[in-house]
Amino acid sequence: MYAQCPECLSVFSLDVHTLVQAHGHVVCGHCKAGFDSIATLTEQLPPEPFHELPVNEPAFEPPCVDLVVYRPRPDPPAVIESEAVAAEAPAAEDFSQLVFAPRFAREARARRPARPARRRRNPAPGERRWPWVVACSVLALLLAIQLAWAERSPLIRDPTVGGWLRSSCNVLNCELPLVSAPRQLRLLASNVQAHPSVAGALMISASVRNDAAFAQPYPVLTITLSDAHGQRIAMRRLQPNEYLDDPAILRRGLAPGTSAVLLLEVEDPGDKAVAFEFGFE
Repeated sequence: MYAQCPECLSVFSLDVHTLVQAHGHVVCGHCKAGFDSIATLTEQLPPEPFHELPVNEPAFEPPCVDLVVYRPRPDPPAVIESEAVAAEAPAAEDFSQLVFAPRFAREARARRPARPARRRRNPAPGERRWPWVVACSVLALLLAIQLAWAERSPLIRDPTVGGWLRSSCNVLNCELPLVSAPRQLRLLASNVQAHPSVAGALMISASVRNDAAFAQPYPVLTITLSDAHGQRIAMRRLQPNEYLDDPAILRRGLAPGTSAVLLLEVEDPGDKAVAFEFGFE
């Protein structure tokens, strides 16, 4: 079927689906004008050339259609039987499902002891709790390890716990971290002299012993030079890597009960320095 736009006179091909969407009202795809497609709807185009399609005249009475293509069949009426009639009719007995067993089979079934009903076993309280016990134990162990690592320095310094940790590490072939205890370092001997090869410098030697029961890192050495009146002239704080250049010795630290000789080179403050003092941090 075909219809023509009254504004731009464009002819369009239409189908039933397009016509029923807006009851024949369409929009021209060329000039965007809305129009009633039923006014010029036709099944055949007139022979060319043509200018306008003829307009369908409106009918004053609806046409009657009598060419039947399909008519649905009516549903059969429902048959309702009376309850009284159904009650009066006797039910026929059906013996087709009966099963006959011989006498010896019935007697053997009667003598067979009845099987006790199988009861579902409920888990014991201990069986339900053991996963929680294991999980709580693992979490408690991890918490204890974290606390021990956070407080490792006091634990290693403790005589009882530290001895147990050291004996365990000896068995497991592991190393405890170095713990600093400057108060348990003892200065055995010290000497200050002019540097033999560098002018204006002093050579300081100190013998240190570790009286602790555990290994500790080499201390931060504090040297204070004073004059004859006890007034401080110079002070120097030396880190371990300033007076020791061997990384392996620094990593091992000062073993318990052992002593080490420290050699220091400092600038000579002059003739006023007559006293010196060592300190450990």
